[in-house]
Amino acid sequence: MVDFPPRRKPSRKGSMADVPKNLLEQIKELERLFTIDQAKLKEVTEHFVKELEKGLSVEGGSIPMNPTWVMGYPDGHETGTFLALDMGGTNMRVCEIILPEEKGEFEIIQSKYRMPDELKTGDSEELWEYIADCLQQFIEYHHEVEDLEQMDSKLPLGFTFSFPATQDFIDHGVLQRWTKGFDISGVEGKDVAPLFEAALQKRKLPVKLSALINDTTGTLIASHYTDDTMQIGCIFGTGCNAAYMENCGSVPKIAHYNLPPDMPIAINCEYGAFDNEVIVLPRTPFDVIIDNDSPRPGQQAFEKMIAGLYLGELFRLVLVDLHDNKCGLFEGQDISKLRKAYSLDASFLSYVEEDPFENLSETAELFVNELSLRASKPELELCRRLAELIGTRAARLSACGVAAICKKKNIESCHVGADGSVFNKYPHFKARGAQALREILDWPKGKRDPIDIRAAEDGSGVGAALIAALTIKRVKAGNLAGIRNTEGMI
Repeated sequence: MVDFPPRRKPSRKGSMADVPKNLLEQIKELERLFTIDQAKLKEVTEHFVKELEKGLSVEGGSIPMNPTWVMGYPDGHETGTFLALDMGGTNMRVCEIILPEEKGEFEIIQSKYRMPDELKTGDSEELWEYIADCLQQFIEYHHEVEDLEQMDSKLPLGFTFSFPATQDFIDHGVLQRWTKGFDISGVEGKDVAPLFEAALQKRKLPVKLSALINDTTGTLIASHYTDDTMQIGCIFGTGCNAAYMENCGSVPKIAHYNLPPDMPIAINCEYGAFDNEVIVLPRTPFDVIIDNDSPRPGQQAFEKMIAGLYLGELFRLVLVDLHDNKCGLFEGQDISKLRKAYSLDASFLSYVEEDPFENLSETAELFVNELSLRASKPELELCRRLAELIGTRAARLSACGVAAICKKKNIESCHVGADGSVFNKYPHFKARGAQALREILDWPKGKRDPIDIRAAEDGSGVGAALIAALTIKRVKAGNLAGIRNTEGMI
């Protein structure tokens, strides 16, 4: 997760009048590199549609298009008490969600636990032990029981495991690859459910893993629970992703299950991997550096251009290049702090874009405090423009994935539930993305946008609980497609 400063009202108009010619030339070059016009947006979207289709095929493609075994939306009448565990990049969250009789309502109790950095590259067993320990603390505190074994029944749990995973069953998931800075050996290619369940059993916790889900799928389900016009769930944060409801008959790679062709199944796209082959993505030399220096070169090409984890690094690489090779930016100053990889995150760009003062005094202060650099007014103007270019490119490219799903499914009007720190907190991200959608889909001016991206419900908490509830409902109805272990569910 990327931490952003509090939102402020921007009031600055800005001026390039006092920017010297050499810096103006560099700004124009940056605009050439980072600007994506309407024609390019449409080209990216058309290729995106083809790649979504390819991902659903037996052969597969760069975009995994993982079936989730979430077979339809909640109807609003799900009831009961459920646990939700959200394993994110920075924090871990444990929730207890009560779904009452009232349609579309819920109550939530939650606690957050920091995900220690050493666990992200440590030992597999230590990770699951830590997660089980947090769960135990939560249950003991909120249920006030001395002996957990004496609880009347096991609490059904929806586990939000927000990493690419292949699922043959909803209560199972084989990790395809670590993302978000995790790189724990011995887990990729393995089913994470037994690893997690072993840690639960070791502590004799009264918990039944009912569903293993991705946060994006949870976002789709939770958002539809409170607004039935929501047809796509998206995440624009540390990473990027989308989920939507497909018909089983349109997913050739699950044809061997012989499911009714019109039965719905949620697809977790994992489309951060779109165009790993770099056929249409307009990468700059700085995007290439980010990819080459990443733990997984050649993977997550789309994500590396739009996700919060990389926006600050893009900004940093450009500034270092301008200092070293181009126009003597910050000339005569020690830029050692700026040379540290990933020392700037997306919140730095957010702060620069939101500086409301004509003289960019807050940006100047930020550079002094964070980087020990004293920037001239023209240098500050360049930094401001660079932040705008990087932020705008991310928002415009993010719209391509949404537009591609809408084109594939022939969706002409819907709400899209979006979550994530970049969507919620990065200045102008929503407006820039909406403008890109208008350009891609050729909507007439002056009318309300038929596809509206808006803030999602809590996917990793409420969504996980709802999916656990839906799974139990299916077990009771005898619809066991994609459920491996029904013992203890009813």
